[in-house]
Amino acid sequence: MTASRSLAKLAAALAGAAVLTASFSAQARELSVSTVLSDAFPWGQAAEKWAELVEERTEGRLTLRVYPNSQLVAGDQTREFSAMRSGLIDAAVGSTINWSPQVPELNLFSLPFLLPDEAAVDAVTGGAAGEMIFEAIESRDVIPLAWGENGFRQLSNSRGPIGEPADLDGLKIRVVGSPLFQDTFNALGADPTQMSWTDAQPALTTGAVDGQENPLSVFDVARIDQVGQQYLTLWNYMNDPLIFAVNRQVWDSLDEGDREILREAAVEAGQWEIAMTREEEGARLADIQERGVNVTELSDEQYQAFVEATAEVHDKWVPRIGEALVEAAREAVEAR
Repeated sequence: MTASRSLAKLAAALAGAAVLTASFSAQARELSVSTVLSDAFPWGQAAEKWAELVEERTEGRLTLRVYPNSQLVAGDQTREFSAMRSGLIDAAVGSTINWSPQVPELNLFSLPFLLPDEAAVDAVTGGAAGEMIFEAIESRDVIPLAWGENGFRQLSNSRGPIGEPADLDGLKIRVVGSPLFQDTFNALGADPTQMSWTDAQPALTTGAVDGQENPLSVFDVARIDQVGQQYLTLWNYMNDPLIFAVNRQVWDSLDEGDREILREAAVEAGQWEIAMTREEEGARLADIQERGVNVTELSDEQYQAFVEATAEVHDKWVPRIGEALVEAAREAVEAR
């Protein structure tokens, strides 16, 4: 074989390999997924599970790259929904609280003491109210796929046990960037202070704020007891479901098969994360108590006192959220 023929064969082989590589690259696709917390927390683990299932079921044709700690929105978690809606973020596993500034219906879950237990949460997310919320999200060019769970938000502070509304009088409580949280703690006589989670821990350390509210998983993993939070009240005053969602243009660009895989994987990851979060709750609480944290569990009478103290918040916010949606949620809770 002449040198020229050998070179020609080599060139043809390289061209063929280039075509195959280009073809694979054209088919393979990576989507960005935003989360607020890393995989040290159940929230981040939910996103990683979703990515794992999608890559496995598409054999690597479609991959999800998870960006934790709100890094795609420069740490401002309340911008996540807007960034996904505009296409700066392809997808997210996000908090109903963080998305509520852009989707008022999501404030449903932050109405104080609306959802007393996990059965109530499941009745709402799995029923007509849940469907109405997904429709509200989709109307804003984001496609919701499945529910996850950040959990019931509990109250901690550095001053003393809290068992009645009067115990909150004058306490500076760090809250997320939602006016509904401000109104709730104002109704209870506290001094709500809005700040990001990045700023919250230093503020708790220095005593600039007296307390905070978060799910037990966050309290436990972030070791909030190490920044002076020695008093914890289990009051289930609001819940923070997570939602798996995708930008509409990204969704429309996928073929039907990949959409189905993306949705089914989200549902499976969500169910897995919800079960894990709930199963771990008892062990987390035990660990927190073993570290010396004083835990207050409300009696029915104590719980009712908080319900009554925050009734005015419902009067103000139900019209903003939507009368029909709130009524559907209340009916679901009653029928659970």
